[in-house]
Amino acid sequence: MIPISFGPQVCGSLTEGAAREWLVPDGLGGYAMGTVSGLRTRRYHGLLMVSGATASARTLALAGLDPVLTIGGDEIRLGTHEWASGSIAPAGHTFLERFSLIDGLPRWRWRAGDVVLERELAMVYGRPALAVVHRLLAGGPVRLDLQALCTWRDGHGERGAGGPAPRVDPASGGAVIENSYRLEGPDWRAAGTWWTGVHHREEAARGLAASEDLFHAGTFGAELREPGDVLEVRAWAGSLEDTPPPAREVISAARRRNRAVVAAAAPADDVDASLALAADAFVVRTDSAPDVVAGYPWFGAWSRDTMIAYEGLLLTTNRAEEGRRLLLGYAATLSEGMLANTADTGSVEYNTVDGTLWFLHAVARHVTVTGDTDLAEELLPGLRDVVDAHLRGTRYGIRVDPDDGLITQGAAGEALTWMDARVRGVPVTARAGKPVEVNALWINGLAGIVDLARRTRGDAGAAPAAHRTALASFRRRFPAPAGWLYDVVDGPHGDDASLRPNQLLAWSLPYAPMRADARALRAISKGLLTPIGLRSLGPREMGFLGEHRGNSDARDGAYHMGTVWPWWVGPFIDTCAKSAVSDGELLSGIEGHLTEFGLGSVTETADGEPPHSATGCPFQAWSVGEIVRVRRC
Repeated sequence: MIPISFGPQVCGSLTEGAAREWLVPDGLGGYAMGTVSGLRTRRYHGLLMVSGATASARTLALAGLDPVLTIGGDEIRLGTHEWASGSIAPAGHTFLERFSLIDGLPRWRWRAGDVVLERELAMVYGRPALAVVHRLLAGGPVRLDLQALCTWRDGHGERGAGGPAPRVDPASGGAVIENSYRLEGPDWRAAGTWWTGVHHREEAARGLAASEDLFHAGTFGAELREPGDVLEVRAWAGSLEDTPPPAREVISAARRRNRAVVAAAAPADDVDASLALAADAFVVRTDSAPDVVAGYPWFGAWSRDTMIAYEGLLLTTNRAEEGRRLLLGYAATLSEGMLANTADTGSVEYNTVDGTLWFLHAVARHVTVTGDTDLAEELLPGLRDVVDAHLRGTRYGIRVDPDDGLITQGAAGEALTWMDARVRGVPVTARAGKPVEVNALWINGLAGIVDLARRTRGDAGAAPAAHRTALASFRRRFPAPAGWLYDVVDGPHGDDASLRPNQLLAWSLPYAPMRADARALRAISKGLLTPIGLRSLGPREMGFLGEHRGNSDARDGAYHMGTVWPWWVGPFIDTCAKSAVSDGELLSGIEGHLTEFGLGSVTETADGEPPHSATGCPFQAWSVGEIVRVRRC
C-alpha cells in the first residue's frame, strides 16, 4: 500500500497533525478513530465507538487512554487535549516523533530523551472490541500509566459532569462501565473524577456544541524495564464474559486480515491496494445481509449511496458473493416500485427518486461482471414491477409522463434527487420536474432489464417499449442552447440550464442515452473540474457558493451549490473515455489527497474554491467506490 507516515513537524503541529484522521473499523459499523496528533477534534473521536441497532446508532464508550511516563521521578504526559479555555494541556503531541499507518493500523512513537514508547491498536473484526499495545522501544526502566477516559453516550451528542457519573463496577483485571463495556489490563486503580470542558475544534467549526466532560474511571499501569516490554489493554462491548484474544494477537490478526483483503482485490499498484482496504471499511456485517456504511464518522446506511458505490466496493474488489447477498437484501425492501432508503433516522423511508434506479444499475452491473444469471432470474420479476410502478405512478409524484416516457417527480417540501440538502426543512435544490440524471438512470435501467431478460430468456415486460419512448424523448428534450444538457426540464419554472455534473450520467452509464460532444466537455472541464472532484454548480452560475463551511445552515446551503464532490470523478472519466477525450490526469489529485484528510481514504466533499480543502465526512463510501472502480475499469 502507499506509505503513510509523518515525522515530528506534522505530528507536533496541531494545525497539521490534528487535521489528518485515521480510522480502524470493526466490520459492524463501529470503529476507533482519531487524529495523527492524538487530539480529539470531533465528538465522534474515540477508541471504542459501538454500533447499535443501525450502523448510525453508535455509542461512544472509551474516549481515550492517556499515556503518562514516569522517568526518574519526572512525569511526562503524552496525551493531548484542548480545553474550552483555549489551552492545550497536556501537549503530548510535542513528544511525537513519528506516526505511521501500517497495513491500515495506526502506530505512534513518542520520544522523551532516550526513552521511545510505541503504541499500536486494532479492532477485533466482527466484534465491538479494541486492543491497544504499548511497547518500550528504547531506554528504560520507566513507569507507564494509562488513564482511561470513559463515557457512554450517543455518538452524535455530549455528556456532562452535571449529570450522574458513569457507573464503574470492578471486574477481573479492570472494570465494567455502565454495565455496557469492559476494560481489562494490568494494575487497574479506580479514579472516579470528571475532566470538564474538553473542546472539539471541528464541532466548533461546524457550528455545533463543542464541549463535553470525560470521566477518568481509572488507570492501568506497568513497569517497563527494558526494550520489548509491553503494556496491553483491551476494551469491549457486547458479551462481556466473552474475553477477546490477547491484544498482540488481535493486532496480528487484524494485519493478516487487512493484507488478505488487499490481496483478494488483486490490486494493480500501491494506490489500488490502499483503496481496496479503504473500500473494506464501508462493507459491514448485519444480522440479515452485508450492508454499506455511507461514511464515517456519522453516516449510516443509505440505499442511494450503497448502489452508487456498489460496483467499486464489491465487484471491483472481488467481493461479488457479499454483493449478491446485499442486493437480495435490498430487493426485499421494494415497495410500490421503490427501494427503501434505510436512513440514519433508523426508520425505513421511501423518499428518493433515484435510489431505485441506481439499484437497477447495480443489479445489471453485477450480472454483467459475474455472469450470475441465477440472480438475474430471481430479481427480474421485481425489476419488472419497478417499471410498472413508475409507469403507473408512485410516491411523491414520481411517475412516467405518458406524453414523453420520461420520469417526472416532485412534492411540496421534498428533495428527492441526490441533491437533497435542506435548510431549516426547506429544500435547497428541490429540482422538481424531469432531472437529467434521473432520466439517464431510467433509460439505463430499462436497457439493463432488457439485457437481463435476454440473458435469462425471460420476460422484459414493459421495459423495451418504455426504453424506446424515453430514449427518443431524452435526445430531443435535454440538449440546451448553452452547449451542454439541461439539468431539469419541465420544472415549475421551466427548463433549468445550470451547469452541474448531473448531465455526466447521460454520457457515462453503460446504456447512456447520448454521447458527449467536445463543447459540452470543455464547459464542464472549465467550470466544474477541480483536482479533487467536480463542483456541484459552476462558479458563474447564480447562487454559487465556494465554501462548504460554517454552521449547519451554511453548510447545507452550500452542499450542492458549488461544493466539490469526488464521486463525480467516476462519471467524468467514463465520459472522457467514451468520447476519446483526455481526462486531464484527474486521478493524480485524488491520489495525493489520500494522505491529506481521512488517511488512505477519500473525503465526502471539498470547498468549491481553491485550495479545495476537504470538508464533510473524511471517509466516504461513494467517493472511494467510484475511485476504485474507475481506476480499474
